[in-house]
Amino acid sequence: MKRSQALKNLVVLPALAGLMVTATAEAADNKAQFKYQDKPNGKQKCSGCALYVPGKTPTAMGTCKVVKGTISPNGWCTAFSPKG
Repeated sequence: MKRSQALKNLVVLPALAGLMVTATAEAADNKAQFKYQDKPNGKQKCSGCALYVPGKTPTAMGTCKVVKGTISPNGWCTAFSPKG
């Protein structure tokens, strides 16, 4: 490897690592951003939300089109949108 390429790598690689850490932190903060909780908010719960993607059974964990990670069918967040 040429010296100029090695110097470029010294600058670019740490910058890329920083971007990866930022993306991971943003994904982790997503539930907090939407104030996700594993329990319903009154009668509102994820299984009744248009954004919820159910798991294999009605009681299995699912996913959401907005909130990252696994989502409880009995959970709730501020992005709740009733099925229409």
